[in-house]
Amino acid sequence: MTEILSPVIEGHAAAALLEPLTALVAQAGAAILAVDRSGMGVENKSDGSPVTIADMAADRIIAQGLKALAPNVPTLSEERVDKTARAYKDSFFLVDPLDGTKEYIAGRNEFTVNIALVTYGKPVLGVIAAPALGLIWRGMVGRSAERLSMTTDGRVGSAQPIRTRPCPAPGQPWVVAVSRSHGDARSEAFIAARPGAVRQALGSAVKFGRIAEGVADIYPRLSPTSEWDVAAGHAVVAAAGGRITDSKGASLSFGEGRENYLVPEFIAWGDPAAAQ
Repeated sequence: MTEILSPVIEGHAAAALLEPLTALVAQAGAAILAVDRSGMGVENKSDGSPVTIADMAADRIIAQGLKALAPNVPTLSEERVDKTARAYKDSFFLVDPLDGTKEYIAGRNEFTVNIALVTYGKPVLGVIAAPALGLIWRGMVGRSAERLSMTTDGRVGSAQPIRTRPCPAPGQPWVVAVSRSHGDARSEAFIAARPGAVRQALGSAVKFGRIAEGVADIYPRLSPTSEWDVAAGHAVVAAAGGRITDSKGASLSFGEGRENYLVPEFIAWGDPAAAQ
């Protein structure tokens, strides 16, 4: 397995990337909104997932922006992934230029642009833009998380601090963020173990944003998904006071060169105490 070495980005150096990465996801989001979905062609990648000109336009903007911003830091993007498993040892960017392509194709507004900075296998910073909702969530682990507004032409508004909320009191229902397009039996069984749980069907990394801002309590995905779908949300939820684990309560790691860069399972908890 090839190992990719790079500079180590953490602390003040990571914090300095937050504003330019926010501007970059907003710019990519504006490019997605500029595409006319009604006449857009859709192709299928080798794994059967759809890809559009909007995915590729956002990816080009992000690739150029990251090259200018941090030329020595490697990037793993869904649209430029090398199918040969490679491990990323130090710091790298993990990118999904258009998360929720199925939602986007269907004409819904729940699609996102995701960028995470991962250091030593852990997401330390994440930015998620939901351009059609006019929202950005961002956070740096160990510091804070915020929600911002954005316009259709990529301008970013002022930041408001956000925080996850405590788990429901006994007898109160859990609000569970669930995938609109990717249900699975294990996740459903997990939800069923919480009687009275209220399902909130959402697309893409919007689910992480809702956990981070305290609108939902938990987001279980107990089936495989890709690292670029998870990393930015992982950082935002953790920065907002939450925790992301596997079903046994263990932490997740990214960039280790697993086959197809898959995350086997995860649970995003708004209240870390609930994960004990």
